[in-house]
Amino acid sequence: MTLSHPADRGEGERGRFERLAETASNLTSSPAFSLFCVLLVAAFVAVHAVGLSTEWQILVGDTMTAITLLLLALLKNAERRAEHAIQRKLDAIAAALLEAHEGHEGDAHQELRRAIRMEERL
Repeated sequence: MTLSHPADRGEGERGRFERLAETASNLTSSPAFSLFCVLLVAAFVAVHAVGLSTEWQILVGDTMTAITLLLLALLKNAERRAEHAIQRKLDAIAAALLEAHEGHEGDAHQELRRAIRMEERL
């Protein structure tokens, strides 16, 4: 297990967690998952309104807590990937502008072209 930033682990090398996080992010942004969450909240309210046993209340509450924790981890992963992609693009723009100001086109322009498509890799 490594504690480095997910985007710093190598160009084009995405680990199992990154692939899982992307798949889960796509799932959780779907209308079906939104409906599932609405139904879960409705179940939570119904269990308390009907006055079912404490075990049912705990089960529904714990389910909501677990889903919330998983969504938090997915949100943080997506945030870190987006932050890294934006920073790489800004660095590439700054380097290309500096090269243009100096009057020659070099490696920074190629890096800028690669950075523009970075969100497809992350």
